[in-house]
Amino acid sequence: MSEEAQDALMRFVRNFGLHQPDRTPCGQPLPVSEAYAMAELARDGRLRQVELARRLRLEKSSVSRLVTNLVGRGWVRRHAAGDDGRGVLLELTDAGVTAAARQAEARRDRLAALLARVPHDQRAAVVAALEILAEAADAPSEEAGGARRGDGSGRGLR
Repeated sequence: MSEEAQDALMRFVRNFGLHQPDRTPCGQPLPVSEAYAMAELARDGRLRQVELARRLRLEKSSVSRLVTNLVGRGWVRRHAAGDDGRGVLLELTDAGVTAAARQAEARRDRLAALLARVPHDQRAAVVAALEILAEAADAPSEEAGGARRGDGSGRGLR
């Protein structure tokens, strides 16, 4: 069963386009990690850079480079955190809000098209299976000595 599950997951990643480094599965011309960052900022408005790193499950240095790219695109603005001189607050610019909305629409359209190809009576089961996999991926990892990989929200696979 493990090999079968691995093959199915690898096939899904490839067919859905998750393996493409500079394009989201919904066809947006940016890395998936940047698209996830944009979605988090669009949802919450302002985030500390360390919080974004935690949510994306990336190292601080990786998020710093990612944010630098988004700032360079004109989509994100950095601010010093008022309560902590060392902290960095991030927020979308007006252009970033527009780009994030475009990305969200592309995600919705891609997912709707994908689910439309799943038999109607199996769609709820597919969504339930994705939720179960997301929670399982968020559970403590035995390989990592039981350390939690996330905050329990299951948002790592959105």
